[in-house]
Amino acid sequence: MAEILGLPCIEMDALFWLPGWQQPAEEDFLAKVAAAVSGQEWVLDGNYTRTQAIKWAEVECVVWLDYSFARTTSQSLGRVIKRSLGGQEIWTGTGNRESFWQAFFSKKSILLWMLKSFRRTREKYRALMEEGGGRAFPVVRIGSREEAEELLRGLRR
Repeated sequence: MAEILGLPCIEMDALFWLPGWQQPAEEDFLAKVAAAVSGQEWVLDGNYTRTQAIKWAEVECVVWLDYSFARTTSQSLGRVIKRSLGGQEIWTGTGNRESFWQAFFSKKSILLWMLKSFRRTREKYRALMEEGGGRAFPVVRIGSREEAEELLRGLRR
């Protein structure tokens, strides 16, 4: 989406994760988010609810990828396998890489987190999208890959 619109893409996980999978101090993370969205136009990838007030202060539109449990599980599994096999650094300068051990056998597994939190997270975001953080802005809910492709085709025109 950012590429099509010619805008900078802000990846929330890249702002959050420090080298060695360390988490930043809350004030440092919030300052990074505020600096990242201080530009006039951007596309933001990802979400950390605690940063909502910062991000949504000037937001024009939210595109919510609200995929099914099956789609989310499939994509997460595929991404973990690809990253584990490839061994590539996920966010430049962090040295953070996914591994099979981390993905399948660790208590900190992103797959385990997704499986345990999918329903709760979806309901939380549904409520957030309905209330809009006290601001009126369009929310485009995308429920399938086909809808996402349709949105991107529309942006290319």
